[in-house]
Amino acid sequence: VDRAFLRSPRGSLKISRTLVALAALICFMASGSHEAYAALAGMETGITVLFLLLYLLRLDTQIRCFYWPLADVLNSMIAALFLLVVSLFAIIIKTNKGTLAGGVLGLVLLVLCLVDVILLYKKISLDKARGRSAPAK
Repeated sequence: VDRAFLRSPRGSLKISRTLVALAALICFMASGSHEAYAALAGMETGITVLFLLLYLLRLDTQIRCFYWPLADVLNSMIAALFLLVVSLFAIIIKTNKGTLAGGVLGLVLLVLCLVDVILLYKKISLDKARGRSAPAK
């Protein structure tokens, strides 16, 4: 178990994303809003927990068939896009206060996803060759 990951900015961001997505899921389910809202919040909760466990248990170093930071960036970008649409619909339609609260939490989750993309982008260096020495002159 990588305890240092929990204290890192990326680890605390993953935990924050999980908690906000869970809170949005609870708001959507308690308010009886459209199933798509709850489905998106539930999927985001589950996927974020899986990435958190992947990094926490250091499985990303053992399973090398994927470049996990890039998969995480793609997940965060797609989640941000879906959250933007669904949260705006939930806020505009606002059938009740639970739907409105879930929509606002969805927008907070959208911001957390974008911050996660920025942190992961800083980690991934596409210009730098991985595992190679400097090119010969």
